[in-house]
Amino acid sequence: MTTVFSADLALAGAFRKPQQMLASQSYDGHLSIHDDKMAEGLGFRAGPIEGPTHFSQFAPLLDHIFGKAFFETGCISAHYQNMVVEGEEVRAFAALPQRSAHSTRIWAEKRDGTPVLTGTASLGPERGDTEISRRIAALRPPEQLVILRDLKVGQKGTVREKVAMGFDQNMGASYPFSLNEKLAKITEPSPWYAPDGTSPWGRAVIPFEMISVLLEYTAGKAGFHTHGPAIGLFAGQEIRLIKGPLFVGHPYELEREIVALSESKRTESNWVRTRAYDGETGDLVAEMILNSATLKNSYAKYDEDAKALAK
Repeated sequence: MTTVFSADLALAGAFRKPQQMLASQSYDGHLSIHDDKMAEGLGFRAGPIEGPTHFSQFAPLLDHIFGKAFFETGCISAHYQNMVVEGEEVRAFAALPQRSAHSTRIWAEKRDGTPVLTGTASLGPERGDTEISRRIAALRPPEQLVILRDLKVGQKGTVREKVAMGFDQNMGASYPFSLNEKLAKITEPSPWYAPDGTSPWGRAVIPFEMISVLLEYTAGKAGFHTHGPAIGLFAGQEIRLIKGPLFVGHPYELEREIVALSESKRTESNWVRTRAYDGETGDLVAEMILNSATLKNSYAKYDEDAKALAK
């Protein structure tokens, strides 16, 4: 990927066309918002491409700014602003930080200037406030949760989940594809992702966007009961490496905790922190905070349940 300096002292990547790989995604016995018909029924133009897909476009920019250390202790923290559908072009930007700074601003736009996401990228423990940490700090308590009414802040997953990601491993109903299938379509290919051991760490690295897949692979085991069926989408996400990179085929163990609950006129949101531990050493190696927003109008009994809860 070729990067260029833009007029506002930022690095900019080339326009890319990310591909839809979740059209057949399913959960709770139904297709997801990534299915075109399901999305259209909820008032969207088509099934959107999953938000963390765009993280790959930032990897070359942040490698230029922070070096390979970004793949060891880097953090991408993003608020998703507008959906992208297959065929649309997206460009990633990263502001050039001041010398010795550990954090910078990132954003992505469509070719017509429509914002796709806004956020921060940072390195190491001295990263300061992130996009997601600022948004959580600004949340107001929800007035009345209906779909998420059984969840509590501080609630933890019921089990420690064991996961790994092989090259040819199908990642389940939520992610019905393999890493090899993703690598064939990824917007920013890299020899570091290949199985021939040419990365600086001598092993194949899991791309930033696929860390999201690995950490969500067994989310259904956490026991976070919600009312449905209902349709959700990713509204914001932070992936933080602590002792990275994460490697293909390596065992990891996951712990989950609800760190915030919120609502808007259209959604109810569950903010979950997932901690990833090395399955061999026990070291904490990565964390993810995911804001999953569930659409109120996708739950058929929403109004009925809301009235009953108000009594």
